[in-house]
Amino acid sequence: MDYDYEVLIIGAGLSGLAAGIRLAHFGRRVCILEKQVRAGGLNSWYPFQGRILDVGLHAVTNYVPRSVKSAPLARILRQLRLSHDDLRLCPQRISRIIFPEKELSFTNDFQLLVQEIADKFPSQVDGFLKLTSSLADYGELSSPGREVVSARKVLKQFLSDPLLIEMLLCPIMFYGNCREDDMDFVQFSILFRSIFTEGFARPKLGMRQVIQLLVDKYQESGGELRYGCQVHKLIIHQGRVAEVHLANGRIMQAKVIISTVGLPETRLLCSFWPAEAKEPKPGEISFVESILMLDCLPSQSLGFETTILFYNDTEHFVYRKPNGLINSLSGVICCPNNYQEDEQMSTEGLVRLTHLANFDLWSRLDQDEYRRQKEHCLRESVEKAERFIRGLGRHIVACDTFTPRTIQRFTARQKGAVYGTPDKLADGRTAIKNLYVCGTDQGLVGIVGALLSGITVANRWVLYGA
Repeated sequence: MDYDYEVLIIGAGLSGLAAGIRLAHFGRRVCILEKQVRAGGLNSWYPFQGRILDVGLHAVTNYVPRSVKSAPLARILRQLRLSHDDLRLCPQRISRIIFPEKELSFTNDFQLLVQEIADKFPSQVDGFLKLTSSLADYGELSSPGREVVSARKVLKQFLSDPLLIEMLLCPIMFYGNCREDDMDFVQFSILFRSIFTEGFARPKLGMRQVIQLLVDKYQESGGELRYGCQVHKLIIHQGRVAEVHLANGRIMQAKVIISTVGLPETRLLCSFWPAEAKEPKPGEISFVESILMLDCLPSQSLGFETTILFYNDTEHFVYRKPNGLINSLSGVICCPNNYQEDEQMSTEGLVRLTHLANFDLWSRLDQDEYRRQKEHCLRESVEKAERFIRGLGRHIVACDTFTPRTIQRFTARQKGAVYGTPDKLADGRTAIKNLYVCGTDQGLVGIVGALLSGITVANRWVLYGA
């Protein structure tokens, strides 16, 4: 059959770009279809009152120095033929987890966290070290027939103090968990390594520079990228995607289709889904985030030197869709200025405030009430943050807030579920023979996870022909 392309990729997010680069490197005829006017997806950027703001960037996890060659970051750089210097990553200074009774600090030096636990949970340090040696690896994520094992259940086998368990889960869940209350232990292991064993960094010029780097690499390798090109329907015939129908009326054909838009979202595009295949459900985890622009740098004028602060006001960390619009009893405070080297080039302060949110409640508001509730949630969020950054509210010169409605509108993620469905496809195969998914719903999250996902699917199902 004469195809338009060997591979069509739906979505120019990080996983789609990584898959495209990998395929184009090896001479495959590949085209990425992106419905927006710029690439990046959930990790993109946008102009705001003369500034460039990152959509969701708090940190690049999995950071390691260039001398470490065995980590996921190093593997990605090799596969995409990039250098460590290309990303211009600035490591974090220090991050904190604050609960009512205890506080833990951590940096990109894992030994600090070990020492913090030895000091504040002395009876738990041996169990903590045994836990770290028992963590699952990336290979186990895609093991055939693997059963989901409760992370809480496994943690209780190593740790007897419930408070320490909650404190470890807090940043890990906030930065990648799609399930309510608990999480898959393999997913926990991957996120534990990415946050604690390896660490946080931030691109010096934000995600715009990284995305442009990936787009340039893809196009220089011969890949085609079409903006403003929305997929309307995937026509299934004899168990395969036979045609890709675009919103502009064009029909395209390809031997392989890779979708990065989420598994439930991909299912909705399909004209047919096998009766015996599980119907993927959208996740319930979504967020409200306010990006505050300040007239000062937080470390210099407000005494706040923490890179990322995770807080929870109760002994038990509740990670689920809240009963109200947001849950302000827990949250994340990220200060992009507090990465190493950032202050050398920053003249304006930036703080990001994040809370769990309820999509269903946000979606029912009319436009006027929606604006009022955004303002109310912003005030509540700033009030909470001022416990840690005194005087924060007086220094805000501009602000932008996004809600689960914003996420769904711009990404088409059902219910604004940024971490996707709990029904992950670890190997990327769907119920349709030539249709694969990569990105969040393969089970890899974050910037490095998204890139690794795209590489893995391209390698396994196209280049290596498994």
